[in-house]
Amino acid sequence: MRPSSIISAVGTGALAFGMALAMAPGALAAPAPVPQTPVADDSAASMTEALKRDLDLTSAEAEELLSAQEAAIETDAEATEAAGEAYGGSLFDTETLELTVLVTDASAVEAVEATGAQATVVSHGTEGLTEVVEDLNGAEVPESVLGWYPDVESDTVVVEVLEGSDADVAALLADAGVDSSSVRVEETEEAPQVYADIIGGLAYYMGGRCSVGFAATNSAGQPGFVTAGHCGTVGTGVTIGNGTGTFQNSVFPGNDAAFVRGTSNFTLTNLVSRYNSGGYQSVTGTSQAPAGSAVCRSGSTTGWHCGTIQARNQTVRYPQGTVYSLTRTNVCAEPGDSGGSFISGSQAQGVTSGGSGNCSVGGTTYYQEVTPMINSWGVRIRTS
Repeated sequence: MRPSSIISAVGTGALAFGMALAMAPGALAAPAPVPQTPVADDSAASMTEALKRDLDLTSAEAEELLSAQEAAIETDAEATEAAGEAYGGSLFDTETLELTVLVTDASAVEAVEATGAQATVVSHGTEGLTEVVEDLNGAEVPESVLGWYPDVESDTVVVEVLEGSDADVAALLADAGVDSSSVRVEETEEAPQVYADIIGGLAYYMGGRCSVGFAATNSAGQPGFVTAGHCGTVGTGVTIGNGTGTFQNSVFPGNDAAFVRGTSNFTLTNLVSRYNSGGYQSVTGTSQAPAGSAVCRSGSTTGWHCGTIQARNQTVRYPQGTVYSLTRTNVCAEPGDSGGSFISGSQAQGVTSGGSGNCSVGGTTYYQEVTPMINSWGVRIRTS
């Protein structure tokens, strides 16, 4: 099946949504004598349980991973600055717990290693691979080609195709003017879908069902939340518990991003529901984690699941249109999870777009990063 984006419809109940508007009793309700806003508990404990389950770790290994990853995000910022124009990408290894910064000039190695990161010299790096991605984005694409993404670890762009499509790949590369040496082809039986099936469930409703990403305010300071753009067009009305809202900003395809402005009874929190793992996860920032980092997802259909970031800047060809600059993960998701939160540690990463597979057999899920919404629309993610 093709990558899917996650809407769903019909159903009752309150969504203990992705970190945003918390829908615990009273939190989104109209005036209540004693509003009961959910409170973050020992987030590390419940996140550890999810990492143990989804990454097959022991408790000690999961705790060590979370600590190392938090430190790696800080080191990565320093190492990126130290690398300067030679910066070629970053990788975090969940087994060795080491951060590797890729550089395109050997003279930058010493400065990068001085920050505590490992350094590896590559030919293309993020900038070179991005040029290949942009060339492919502008080409005429055969139906059998499902998408592509820069794999900084192998220093190539991976082109995903249906089995037996070698001739179509050759035609694509020729039309794009891309050297085949910079590309690696991977065949698959599944094509991505936006998770838009009509099913029963929980969450926010707009004729269908999606999941809240993160509580946020718009540039005017009005309350709302970020979610996936394929969940609704500008002006689409939303209900969530006793609250109502409307899609103020929405982009899909091209990107998959939206901001829903609350029109009544929205109480914002900096929390994400951990569903089956229990409690809530606090959001304290929006620093983007390096590729390879552990990441968890919250959604109204399948709850709380974790995996790792595999690549950034993926182009995905959904049946409804092509979406650019998505982040690829091996976290599972299903219809109704669209728009839900992706978080690494306490750092908001993005909102669920679509993917392939499911949470019974596993799969690939893509998310839209929150950074473009912050930069383009002036959205501020709630972090306290």
